[in-house]
Amino acid sequence: MKTGQQNLNVQKWVAVFSVLLMSVKFIAYYSTHSVSILTDALESIVNVAAGFIGLYSLYVAAIPRDHNHPYGHGKAEFLSAAIEGTLIGSAGTIILYKAIQNLVYPAELHKIDYGIWLVAATAAVNFIVGYFCLRTGKRNNSLALIASGKHLQSDTWSTLAIIAGLILLYFTGYKWIDSVVAILAGVFIVFTGYQIVRRSIAGIMDETDVKLLTGMVQVLNSNRRENWVDLHNLRVIKYGSLLHLDCHLTVPWYLNVHEAHEEIDALARLIRKEFGESLELFVHSDGCLPFSCQICDKAHCPERKNQFVKKIDWTLDNISRNKKHELI
Repeated sequence: MKTGQQNLNVQKWVAVFSVLLMSVKFIAYYSTHSVSILTDALESIVNVAAGFIGLYSLYVAAIPRDHNHPYGHGKAEFLSAAIEGTLIGSAGTIILYKAIQNLVYPAELHKIDYGIWLVAATAAVNFIVGYFCLRTGKRNNSLALIASGKHLQSDTWSTLAIIAGLILLYFTGYKWIDSVVAILAGVFIVFTGYQIVRRSIAGIMDETDVKLLTGMVQVLNSNRRENWVDLHNLRVIKYGSLLHLDCHLTVPWYLNVHEAHEEIDALARLIRKEFGESLELFVHSDGCLPFSCQICDKAHCPERKNQFVKKIDWTLDNISRNKKHELI
């Protein structure tokens, strides 16, 4: 199954479960009148909206590239995550308002034990669904699924905090605990929303994924071929689950076209082996220059002009520059 379709199927289940869990949480709220449970129920409205927005974005992202979108439709995932993060932040703000209001004017509570069992069940389901979302999203490089998974698991932790507060309330009878727990949950939810929005904007703006590039540089350093004299101008752009990589590979100038292309193919095979098949590479081959001899340890080179001095290890900094490496 293609990654786009797999992502879409997972998100369909997220949307279905979000509706069911929202219904359970509202039943728990109307049974107890607990503002902390209302906090959970309000966030579930966001879960439902985000679930269907994510579903649509993954549907769009899975559409094959066309002449109007030569790099595909994967950027739709970043927009989905931005909307989801904004909704989460908005829900957190409303939760804070309701919690502070309830702290000043506390409501009468009922059937707290019943509410605890209901929200505990939703927490368990949320965690399981969120786990599968995150695992699939990371495997397929899907920001929309990662955002959904993080949202669901943050919902789980906030629900557990609410359950702990309700248990404490149940045994002590202190009504203010209900509001304090809701305030803490609201702050956590707002922060989660901010993180998702921040990451989606980074994707839209093609911000460098430092973790991804660092791992890629390590793999390239560990698997250098002797004909890979130099590698520079390396850039990675994300289009949803598709990674687009550009770089310049310097090879011995006397290689013919077929030999140079074999080096590029070897580079592509290495990257795809380590980072998945959802990768598109555009590699420009350069011929080496006389100053390249000082950093090239190729044995028995028939055209060496200078003695080898030192191999330059590729780093996140020097591999990104649009300039051949040389000893200063």
